[in-house]
Amino acid sequence: MDILTNKIDFAAIICVNHANPNGDPLNGNRPRITYDNLGEISDVAIKRKIRNRLQDMNYPIFVQSEDNRVDQYPSLRARAEGVLKDVNPKDKKKYQEAACKAWIDVRAFGQVFPYSAKKGKKNEGEEDSSGISISVRGPVSIHSAFSVAPVLDRVSSIQITKSASNEAENERGPDTMGMKHRVDHGVYVFYGSMNPQLATKTFFSDEDAKAIKEAIRTLFVNDASSARPEGSMEVYRLYWWQHNSPNGQYSSAKVHRLLNIKVKDGIAEPKSIDDYQIDLAELPGLECEIIKGE
Repeated sequence: MDILTNKIDFAAIICVNHANPNGDPLNGNRPRITYDNLGEISDVAIKRKIRNRLQDMNYPIFVQSEDNRVDQYPSLRARAEGVLKDVNPKDKKKYQEAACKAWIDVRAFGQVFPYSAKKGKKNEGEEDSSGISISVRGPVSIHSAFSVAPVLDRVSSIQITKSASNEAENERGPDTMGMKHRVDHGVYVFYGSMNPQLATKTFFSDEDAKAIKEAIRTLFVNDASSARPEGSMEVYRLYWWQHNSPNGQYSSAKVHRLLNIKVKDGIAEPKSIDDYQIDLAELPGLECEIIKGE
């Protein structure tokens, strides 16, 4: 496979309706909100969904969620030591190369492989790799997603009750009270880039870029849950700029500013994507591919 040839910038518009796009565990799992009352989906959450989609597409993933684990390894360290058992961690360059070739998320997003000191003495003849930290810097960067309009007034909270028997047969346990939160409506945008210079070090290819592209386009396929019911979240549009050189014709900041989204004049409270005005400017010599999401 050819290493990523040219720089790529991209942007995605996400529609949220009656869903919790990214709960904050430090705030009772309420939807993440900035100090400006804008909704937020963290870059970590977006990468998690990209990994899940790549896994659905049969790509090997290093950072697997417990729900989607497809191998016998219970931890990242166990997975690294099991898959790369024939590679000496003290040879950092060789280890980096092996890890990048083994997992698409490592060659895309990078990864740190820390080998902390082990307790006890190593067995006779065993080479100790304690205290070694191996890092891979990935070529794909993902920004957090932020809503176009404030969502604080559009967050609904409802109290829920769990009534079930957790004890012996025919004995009902006590009701459990809880809260459930959702964003009634929001349109979020996130941006990202792919860097060919870093791709040469991780073997990230043009085919890998196409896989990430498809993963973003279908970001919420197989992602339904109680917090995100089926159809409550979708990628509305994906904007894909492929430059004509490794360094790119323009900076990512200039390219990302080409996409401008705002609430239409005269609409005080947007309730659907039709209430937003989407403008896409142009830069000489740089074409944008506009892709419908799912």
